Amino acid sequence: MNKHQLSNGLRVLVEKMPTLRSVSFGIWVKIGSRNESTVQNGISHFIEHMLFKGTDRYTAKDIAEVFDGIGGNVNAFTTKEYTCYYAKVLDEHLPIAIDVLADMFFHSQFDVQELDKERNVILEEISMYDDTPDDLVHDLLAKASYGEHSLGYTILGTEENLNALASEDLRQFMKDHYNIQNTVISVAGNVDDRILELIEQHFGQFANNGVSSEYIAPPFTGEAVYQTKQTEQNHICLSLPGCSILDERIYGMILLNNTIGGGMSSRLFQEIREKRGLAYSVYSYHSSYMDSGLFTLYTGTAPKQTEEVLKVSLDIIGEMIATGMTESELRKGKEQLKGSLILSLESTSSRMNRMGKNELMLGKHYTLDETLARIEAVEMEQIDSLIKQLFASPFALAMVGQSDVAIKDFRRDQLVL
Repeated sequence: MNKHQLSNGLRVLVEKMPTLRSVSFGIWVKIGSRNESTVQNGISHFIEHMLFKGTDRYTAKDIAEVFDGIGGNVNAFTTKEYTCYYAKVLDEHLPIAIDVLADMFFHSQFDVQELDKERNVILEEISMYDDTPDDLVHDLLAKASYGEHSLGYTILGTEENLNALASEDLRQFMKDHYNIQNTVISVAGNVDDRILELIEQHFGQFANNGVSSEYIAPPFTGEAVYQTKQTEQNHICLSLPGCSILDERIYGMILLNNTIGGGMSSRLFQEIREKRGLAYSVYSYHSSYMDSGLFTLYTGTAPKQTEEVLKVSLDIIGEMIATGMTESELRKGKEQLKGSLILSLESTSSRMNRMGKNELMLGKHYTLDETLARIEAVEMEQIDSLIKQLFASPFALAMVGQSDVAIKDFRRDQLVL
């Protein structure tokens, strides 16, 4: 991997993979729902959609036909802290992909008619999300964990906000936030040294200077949020403060998560699904942000089984607090993590994503060997310390279901010493 700067200071990450015939190209912007105000919530995701809706040179249909015509893929995604526009194409078609993506990035029209159509598309996306309780509960959990802080906002926004946003609002938000300091270009695949000239040609005119996004760390509010919905299951999330992406203990946190509920051999999966048959979907995960993180347990189960599932989940956590992780679990977790990392890096998309995110969020890069060494360096003492820190707060709780009876008397602080 090599890091370069264009004449205007724009950062470019390039990884040459000459044995392949594909290239992944991404434009990463350090802007997401976290950067929005209450009345702006949803604007980052709206902009992401609108960049595909026509430029001075290409209509929305043209953009789709260009990539279909070269057998490539083009897409984008918005998270709480960043947005990425990317394409994966054959190496010979990379100039076409860069040309179209650059035109989308700099010259999207935000046509009023297209804006109205896409607004409705996103409203349908919100409705689809609201109809999926096992997705909806995670948005409620963010609210329960972070309260009124912007990390508690949804990425899609609200119907009220979307209906109030006009083209000039989107243009102004881009002007304020889509600057050189917030932007990174990441390329991985079969490229040669001419790639920098090509990127300079299309992005060298980028002249919007500003400041990199800064954040105020959110307090963990640890509340309970419930939403009534006609469902066959109760969808439940429990959450606790975790590690930020800058925390040196991040790999210890990942290993701890894997043991608790990160896979089919995890304690939660084995006890709740395999041994007791109380749920089809049960897992845990860890989300890392710039200055905070969340460790989350999720289960979907029948209302009559909810109390038992919660009790068993806390019994598993209580056992972890009392006895810690075993040496066998630590070793297995390390091998699992190393294997998934190495296998993921066999694609140009994964390499492009890794470089772009690391530069944007960390400002530094570790080689594969350095990363593997960091995983291997995790000792049991660090895991024990994380366990004590992790379970020192009452849980945040979110549930979607027909009734909140099963959680009314649930003590979210019962594991706190």
